[in-house]
Amino acid sequence: MSNPGQPIIKRGSQGDVVRRAQRALRRVPDHSVAVDGIFGAVTETAVENFQDGAGLDVDGIVGDKTWEALPNGGAMPTLKVGSSHGAVADLQKVLHSGSVEGDWPSPGEPDGEFGSATKTSVEGFQKWGDVDIDGIVGDETWSVPLHAASATLETAVGLKWADG
Repeated sequence: MSNPGQPIIKRGSQGDVVRRAQRALRRVPDHSVAVDGIFGAVTETAVENFQDGAGLDVDGIVGDKTWEALPNGGAMPTLKVGSSHGAVADLQKVLHSGSVEGDWPSPGEPDGEFGSATKTSVEGFQKWGDVDIDGIVGDETWSVPLHAASATLETAVGLKWADG
């Protein structure tokens, strides 16, 4: 199970568990869902659509069966200057590859160290993705859709880095 031990959540629920469900729904992918920790109408509709597509009872409530069917909703690591997490090299590969078309600057050759060149590349990517430009790769930046079919930065880097 990719989301073990999660409580039942529904419209009106708030907090980290809702963010986990929202990240999982974005990974289905349903890019209409914002990862904001508030289970509102958009999240409820996304849950219903997912349940319908997965052959589950459609009730808009994320219970055991829905949690089990959803992909891992764990957070990707937050990466910033000074980070040397294993995901940094994979991030640099994706940014380097995407920089070829000139949409954002290259971070240079992937080395697994989040330095100033990677920060500059992330800021360019954030501008391209129309999200807050802060040079930090968190939920909002991980969720930026790429031109590839249904891919986001996090799926391109690899969900192997998501917390379990």
